[in-house]
Amino acid sequence: MRAPPIQITLTACVLVFLTIAFVLLQPSKPNLHWQSQEAAIHAAHEPDVGGHVIMGKLGNETIKAELGRSTWKLLHTMTARFPLEPTSEERTALKQWITLLSRLYPCGECAEHFQVLLKQYPPQTSSRDAASQWACAVHNKVNERLEKPMFDCSLVADMYQCGCDEEEGSEEVGLI
Repeated sequence: MRAPPIQITLTACVLVFLTIAFVLLQPSKPNLHWQSQEAAIHAAHEPDVGGHVIMGKLGNETIKAELGRSTWKLLHTMTARFPLEPTSEERTALKQWITLLSRLYPCGECAEHFQVLLKQYPPQTSSRDAASQWACAVHNKVNERLEKPMFDCSLVADMYQCGCDEEEGSEEVGLI
């Protein structure tokens, strides 16, 4: 019997983080409202990243690259689908998920870099636009460090459409 494709396994691992977020972390301080891409990655307080990185070094460069692509795809799709006007609980859930990701990410050295970014540029969760632009801006910080091309964050909504169904009674839920 064949093992499941690595993409499915990696995506399943990342989704486990979301479940853990609801159980382990306490509510956080509210985030600042989104004003610009640069404002999306700067906030007035230094966030608590929730503790030390749990995972060790991931030596297989092929798996590390695939994990990175899968995780960015998940994060960008999640923030592109985040509520337009999230409740306090929804904002807390996203921030906790991102914080746990910075601890449990299977590449320990990547997780350490991500924790540094979270301290410098706390997650913005005041709206869908704030969250998706924050994720894009932080991704570009990683791209800069890795000497990869920058992504035009004005294109993020089009790039990460998931084809999800609209919820009954809400015209805007399906818009990305």
